[in-house]
Amino acid sequence: MMKKQLIMEKALELFAEKGFESTSIQQITEHCGISKGAFYLSFKSKDELISALIDYFMIQFTSDIDYMVRSTKDDEDLLYKFYYAIFNSFHKHADFAKIFMKEQMRSFNEDFIIKMRSYDRSLDKVILTMVERLYGDEIEQIKHDVIYCVKGFMKTYSELFLFYDLPLDLDLLAKSLVEKTNILARHITTPFISTELVQLRQLPTKEEPTKDQILEILEQTMQEIEESIEKESLILLKQQLLEPTLSPALVKGLLENIRTHPHCKWVSYLLLNYFAI
Repeated sequence: MMKKQLIMEKALELFAEKGFESTSIQQITEHCGISKGAFYLSFKSKDELISALIDYFMIQFTSDIDYMVRSTKDDEDLLYKFYYAIFNSFHKHADFAKIFMKEQMRSFNEDFIIKMRSYDRSLDKVILTMVERLYGDEIEQIKHDVIYCVKGFMKTYSELFLFYDLPLDLDLLAKSLVEKTNILARHITTPFISTELVQLRQLPTKEEPTKDQILEILEQTMQEIEESIEKESLILLKQQLLEPTLSPALVKGLLENIRTHPHCKWVSYLLLNYFAI
């Protein structure tokens, strides 16, 4: 395991047990069995470590949900699979979700706010793709309200996983939310969230990454992984960015090669959107 990954995993255990403020770098290094010098080679501070943890899990979450929506062919199953995947992820990563919520409450750092707006915008795009596919032109005027309803369900029902130690039936929850979402999508008559309001909301967020920025992220990802089919695929995808020669089917196959690698999640998501596959 890479040292950076080890620090993140061990720190998460301590943060979940003690909280941010009560966990020192000394405790983290002792828990990892490394020196403070080794810690500072990977992270400049505890805040940078927390930011890296948020990036890691949000990248996993966003890219997995995006892939699930794109790869589900049957519209009848799409909304169910979406909700099931969302709450299954909340259940599996409950420790991180609790830490994340605490960080949101304590942080007024502008970089953190911009970061979260960027991830929120990415999730909005995934949900928008899904609702447009499911309901078509009939919800054109209220599609952004539907997106907010879906996100409201996600936030509210996630509290059952985070604050209560209850046995929960994910299958029943997903089916129940599919029913609720269908009712709202087909019966809302008074839209509130207009396209103009959405555009104003998006103004403070970072712009979509440029080709050069994606290349930089791709290069960094290549340095983080050892020789493998994933690395070979990254090399070919880099060449495709610089000089497109491959067919969409081949590009899709290369993206599939890297999709599940933990260090390739974000670059896979960015390339999938860049190539519009």
